[in-house]
Amino acid sequence: MLRAAVIAVGIACLLGGLLSLVFHIGPPALVFGLWGVVLVAGTIYERFRYKPIERSLPDRGWVETTERFIDDETGQPVTVYLHSATGERKYVAK
Repeated sequence: MLRAAVIAVGIACLLGGLLSLVFHIGPPALVFGLWGVVLVAGTIYERFRYKPIERSLPDRGWVETTERFIDDETGQPVTVYLHSATGERKYVAK
C-alpha cells in the first residue's frame, strides 16, 4: 500500500513537471521532474534489489550465519544463509 502511494506521488510530480514545461515555467519543471524520477525509479528499483524471503532451507553448500532480523511485512524472524563459493545470500523465514 505504501509502495503504491509513493509511486502515485512520484507520478504526480512527473505530471507537475510536464505541466510546468508546457507552460514554460523552468525551475518547477526541473524540481518536480527530478523528484518524480527519484520516487518512481527508487521505488521500482527497491522491488528488484531486495531478495524475497524463502520458506524452505537452502541446499547443500549454504552456511547459516549469525545474522538474523525480523521481517517488517510478516513479523517473522529471518535467518541469513551464505553460499561461501559465490558469496550469494538467501533469506529464510524460520
